[in-house]
Amino acid sequence: MNHVKWKSTMEVLTTKEINTVHEASLHILEKTGILMPLDNPRYDRLQDLGAKVDRENKRVYFPPNVIEDALKKAPSNYTLCARDPENDLPLDGEHGYLTLDGCGNQVIDIDTGDVCLSSKESLGNAIRLADFLPQIAFLWPCISAQDCNPRIQPLHELHAMLLNSSKHIQAMTAVDPVNAHGTVEIAAAVVGGKENLKNRPIISNFQCSISPLSYDGHGLEAALIFAEAGVPTGFMIMPIGCATAPATLAGEIALGNAEIIAGMAFLQIMCPGTPTFYGSCATMMELKRGGVTCGGPEDFILQAAAAQMAHFYQVPANIGTFATGAKASDWHAGVENSISGAVSMFSKADMMCGAGLINGASTFSFEQCVMDCEIYEILRRVTQGCDVSPETLALEVIDQVGPGNHYMVEEHTVKHLREVWQPTVIDRSLYDEWVIKGKPSPEQIAREKAKEILAKHQPMKLQNAQIVQEIINEYEKKTKRR
Repeated sequence: MNHVKWKSTMEVLTTKEINTVHEASLHILEKTGILMPLDNPRYDRLQDLGAKVDRENKRVYFPPNVIEDALKKAPSNYTLCARDPENDLPLDGEHGYLTLDGCGNQVIDIDTGDVCLSSKESLGNAIRLADFLPQIAFLWPCISAQDCNPRIQPLHELHAMLLNSSKHIQAMTAVDPVNAHGTVEIAAAVVGGKENLKNRPIISNFQCSISPLSYDGHGLEAALIFAEAGVPTGFMIMPIGCATAPATLAGEIALGNAEIIAGMAFLQIMCPGTPTFYGSCATMMELKRGGVTCGGPEDFILQAAAAQMAHFYQVPANIGTFATGAKASDWHAGVENSISGAVSMFSKADMMCGAGLINGASTFSFEQCVMDCEIYEILRRVTQGCDVSPETLALEVIDQVGPGNHYMVEEHTVKHLREVWQPTVIDRSLYDEWVIKGKPSPEQIAREKAKEILAKHQPMKLQNAQIVQEIINEYEKKTKRR
């Protein structure tokens, strides 16, 4: 697994600014409050701990001590387990991992180049590609199974991922109780029971806030279902500056931070000790047309700030990365994804979501996924820096070779030459060689690589596949009866 291990880092917030943001968020949650539609027993629990609840308007006001006491219960370190233990991912503050982006509704056909509506089959193909690529450490449903029953679409997406990969799955489209129960049931069937799932959760989940300062009641209940099953459950924000968040970066950071810590505190109050994480895909409004920027400098600052705030609370950071606004796998995509990737890596994001989608996270591109992995590999190598030791300083061989000679045949060179990073998409051939090959673009090279992977790669067989299918069939029957 090609994970990041940091040697160099960056910060956009000073220690004083981090504390100021924290205090501002506590002020928001105490004075403004947050919309949390819950049933009365949940409200009773919050009130017993000192929260103020406006049941008529479904708004909860959290005193600072309630938030801070709850957040202390969240574990700092845990492991995202996988069907194949070789793919387990320790979230220990020392490693960073790349995943796909989520929920695009279109896919670029790898043979024709046409843009098509996504399906369960196309999701399966995308996941099979990701299963092969060592840079993709865990999985999101990068596109939607739009040809399936929409009421249990997340279960079909989980099924497609399980059939095509043995890596950890972040089942982030399960945002209601029905699909949360179904997701847990399927995952438990795969690993041989609910206790096995608690011991080795092969799935995780997160729920999104609805900026500004709102949560969906179904999503909060889904979070508790996952938490009670022992599944790591995070909270993700997607505020848009100038639209659903203040126009100023500090205001957007404080607002989004309030939403996340409210969600994490709610989870720790109801299910203390549940592994959780801090997720952010914050962006700004594109001022000319009212969309989102998906790659502007403000987005990059928001990425770095979110990672810092997560580490302030001593929980893993899941940061939106890549997901360019470009319409094709071109210079535009390369610029935005390279900078975005660098910011997340040097900010020590524990999880980086976003590989493979273009056009503002709406369209999956097989070739873009391969190229994003190439960008990731370059950046990963940079973050590692260089090792300075007697062996790497090479004083003995330098003295032996002396002036005016070369190192190509030295034993030291042979020993270390394979440490030099080698590209898989970038073409370093001479110009004349490139012309003879037909002047292939990086996009064409990546497309051919993706085709080869899809033609040859066979993922690990899914255990208890028949039971999983039976569970999905039963949920199909239940939803049809409604």
